[in-house]
Amino acid sequence: MKVTEHIKNAKGKTLFSFEIIPPQKGSNIQELYNNIDPLMEFKPPFIDVTTSREQHVYIEKDGLLDRKITRMRPGTVGICASLKYKYNVDTVPHVLCGGFSKEETEYLLVDCHYLGIENVMALRGDAMSHQKYFEPSKGGHLYANELVKQIQNLNKGKYLHDVIEADDKADFCIGVAGYPEKHLEAPSLQTDLKRLKHKVDCGADYVVTQMFFDNKKYFEFVKAAKQAGIHVPIIPGIKPISIKKHLQLLPQVFKIDLPEELINAVENCKDNKAVRQVGVEWCVQQSKELQDAGVPVLHYYSMGKSDNIKAIAEALF
Repeated sequence: MKVTEHIKNAKGKTLFSFEIIPPQKGSNIQELYNNIDPLMEFKPPFIDVTTSREQHVYIEKDGLLDRKITRMRPGTVGICASLKYKYNVDTVPHVLCGGFSKEETEYLLVDCHYLGIENVMALRGDAMSHQKYFEPSKGGHLYANELVKQIQNLNKGKYLHDVIEADDKADFCIGVAGYPEKHLEAPSLQTDLKRLKHKVDCGADYVVTQMFFDNKKYFEFVKAAKQAGIHVPIIPGIKPISIKKHLQLLPQVFKIDLPEELINAVENCKDNKAVRQVGVEWCVQQSKELQDAGVPVLHYYSMGKSDNIKAIAEALF
């Protein structure tokens, strides 16, 4: 079932969902199941599975270091299929511009269609570690709106090169990212909203936001989005702080602000166990306010761990 259909069928009730990261290659998938199992009692209608960009690794060969490109966390579509049939839940693979040609994207989407996966999250992705700015792969997309267009073309039975009489067309529900505090590369929030509007106009069906820790930022973003003509569901993405290092790491990586009250509470913690509890309590308070405001879904960035997400869900669902 499509994410938008789940929202419609909920008739105003706030749903619970979360996002996971594929395990590194060579890892046992059972560890992933062990983290998902405790969250299934809260009946998530869908689970997001991220896709990792390729990266450079250095392999010693004949006394020299040889640079190779590899993906440390492959298997997004395979994991989506596994979770779909293990838990009878809809899954949402993340589809990136970065690291994929248009042909590779088409193959991935065809695989999703064969597997009965009806939802995809269309993202540009980040620049590689050695790049100052994002650069598309050869034959790939530069912007997420181009990726949305390709997915919508497939929904219409339009493939890249082949002339095909498509009797069984795909019908993907397409999610895209939104940024309550603007994308780090956008010159202004208003410019960023124009880019989001373009993605919706190209065929995006719903928006999931970047993490935020001040609900006021989300409410203002939704209001501004509606004024800009964006009328698809906007799902808040939420992450509980779990270690002290997050005070520096999250603002640096995601260019977001943390409320002073949260900063002070974390700085006063003696250890990361106490930080984790502060993160849970803040997230519960944040989630309750969003729930009371009637958000369609509370979407949690789990980062592969479930104990704090479970504690939050127990207080809400």
